[in-house]
Amino acid sequence: MLRVEGVTQIFGGLTALEDVSFRVGKGAITGVIGPNGAGKTTLFNIITGLYTQTGGKVFLEEADISGFPPERLAPRGLVRTFQNIEMFHQMTVLENVLVGLHSRSRSGILSCLLKLPRQLAEERRMREEAHTWLEFCGIADLGGVEAGALPFGKCRLVEIARAMAVNPRILLMDEPAAGLNSRETADLELLIRKIRDMGVTVVLVEHDMELVMDICDAIVVLNLGKKLAEGTPRQIQENPDVIKAYLGEG
Repeated sequence: MLRVEGVTQIFGGLTALEDVSFRVGKGAITGVIGPNGAGKTTLFNIITGLYTQTGGKVFLEEADISGFPPERLAPRGLVRTFQNIEMFHQMTVLENVLVGLHSRSRSGILSCLLKLPRQLAEERRMREEAHTWLEFCGIADLGGVEAGALPFGKCRLVEIARAMAVNPRILLMDEPAAGLNSRETADLELLIRKIRDMGVTVVLVEHDMELVMDICDAIVVLNLGKKLAEGTPRQIQENPDVIKAYLGEG
């Protein structure tokens, strides 16, 4: 589903990523892990079009998407969530999810201004679908609540519901368990499995090693901007280079 080939990113004189390559299997949950400063979020920013890499290429299936901006990637089914939750705090939860659906809207400015029957029908359909995604994420009762009034854990679910509303084929999640308590993390694990069971490929950056080892089919390890290891959770747990990177010598 996703192929990264020789990606390098240099900021001034700092090399954030150096010749990173890996593949993500279709329908799999793949984890990207590594110590702080390993280049994980930089890698996500390149894949999702926020940065243009210094070198290397990114492929979505067989299509070269290197340098595509986010607005060209979303219609192709590549969507992400952020480590720091990005919400429209003055809008309701339902309206936040509708933002994702409006990326698939076919109504133009004129039909919206004139409230043409086709546009009104599309708006009703999108509201129904938004409610469906809220229910999918377990927050159907929060549709009318202002997003800024929600606790952190619920905001994370709203962000996931909005991402799913874009109808992704592959979903990149940047530290989805950050700031969650143990109960919320357990619920998140179940939700990610539900997303995968729908046929959506999932790639996640995460520091919660228990979650990563429980949920991932494959793991890529970065350290100091380079790929250190790649394999199954069991292989990564037993890899001496990975142990050294996390725990140090001895």
